[in-house]
Amino acid sequence: MAVATDPRLEEVRKITKGRGVEFFFAQFVDMYSRPSAKLVPAANLDDLANDGAGFAGFAAGEIGQLPSDPDIAAMPDLDSLTLVPWQENLARFACDVTVEGEPWPYCPRTILKRQLARAKELGYDFKIGLELEYFLVRRRADGSIEIADQQDTLEKPCYDMAGLTRRYDFLTTVSKYCNEMGWGNYANDHEDANGQFEQNFMYDDALVSCDRAIFFRYMVHTLAEQHGMIATFMPKPFTNLTGNGCHFHMSLWDGETNLFLDENDPRGLGLSELAYNFIGGLKAHARAYSAVTAPTVNSYKRLKLGTTTSGATWSPVWISYGYNNRTQMLRIPGPGRIEDRTIDGSTNPYLAATAVLAAGLDGIDKKLDAGEPNNENLYSISYDELSARGLQTLPPNLLTATMELEQDDVLRGALGHCRTEDYVDYFIKVKRDEWNRYHEHVTPWEINEYLTRF
Repeated sequence: MAVATDPRLEEVRKITKGRGVEFFFAQFVDMYSRPSAKLVPAANLDDLANDGAGFAGFAAGEIGQLPSDPDIAAMPDLDSLTLVPWQENLARFACDVTVEGEPWPYCPRTILKRQLARAKELGYDFKIGLELEYFLVRRRADGSIEIADQQDTLEKPCYDMAGLTRRYDFLTTVSKYCNEMGWGNYANDHEDANGQFEQNFMYDDALVSCDRAIFFRYMVHTLAEQHGMIATFMPKPFTNLTGNGCHFHMSLWDGETNLFLDENDPRGLGLSELAYNFIGGLKAHARAYSAVTAPTVNSYKRLKLGTTTSGATWSPVWISYGYNNRTQMLRIPGPGRIEDRTIDGSTNPYLAATAVLAAGLDGIDKKLDAGEPNNENLYSISYDELSARGLQTLPPNLLTATMELEQDDVLRGALGHCRTEDYVDYFIKVKRDEWNRYHEHVTPWEINEYLTRF
């Protein structure tokens, strides 16, 4: 049956015609979650729905293609229709990558859909809310960066009303656009670092939330550029300031029932035994999945044991959980959900969601014990003492994280097999090349530290 007969397509036509849409972005992402797109005239909507938009895959980033491979086709998910708020004649589809009519196993969105289907077979719907933090900066003449708001100099600027006021036009524009798109923006705040902000929208099914995360980053980048600034979700753009997280708030559902919720929880956290098993899985696989949830060299400068100007990194490195305690890797901010605070702004949300879901499901399958919640301030306890208690830390760098991922069969299976290799091996190859390029680069710090010492 031709896709053009899909009743959803008629609904798309009705919505977009009423809006005056003249063009569609057919958009997909690579491993780095960089959005690639083609601009398709509305008159060609049927062709786009039936055949997708064609791309030379090798030119579109890390998506497993060679120059000799046939074209990829980005097939629009009609349910992902997004009316671009600042450009009324433009809409966007999130797309799944196919090659010669078959799902392309290197496509991050396809990888997540496969894992969600597995969860569905087990009776679970995976829902997540994402907290996307970002900085607004400007480039100096020498290429370095500075906070765009030169008056944003407080030692503890978090929730600063004056800082919000100076960025009122930008933040309220983003907020209004989120709500125009039906995302339910419910809070906008100045975050812990100078020049850092966070704008929250409601949780939803994992695929929907990840599609929104990709568009949110694109939207913030675009609007910042229009305001003469640069927006960055980079994990750690400033040595002395708090980094950018992308905290995941997670729960499993069966229809309208939150399976993580138990108001009679004897541990007092409002979690079901299923949720505790899920936590057990997250803890068991955290060192391995960090390669996916903190996937850059820079990520591990955010995930550190030290502190920042404000007095806290807000990015715990100890593998632990506890009630509404931001020094824990896994925080329970309220009944029925789990927050992972180690995921950062450079993550590919589709791959990150796949990894944490696979880890949690393994915990459920094996009935892994979460252990007792830890309610201490882990920032105040020494490394030696926490190690003596048996706590582990996340890997100290990207190279070590890839070594952990390489040995994790659960994540290997979840991320899937691609042509002649597992996606894990492809991912590791790309990331180790990234590590090597960084490691071989002589930095200004090394010059300052060593030039006259030897």
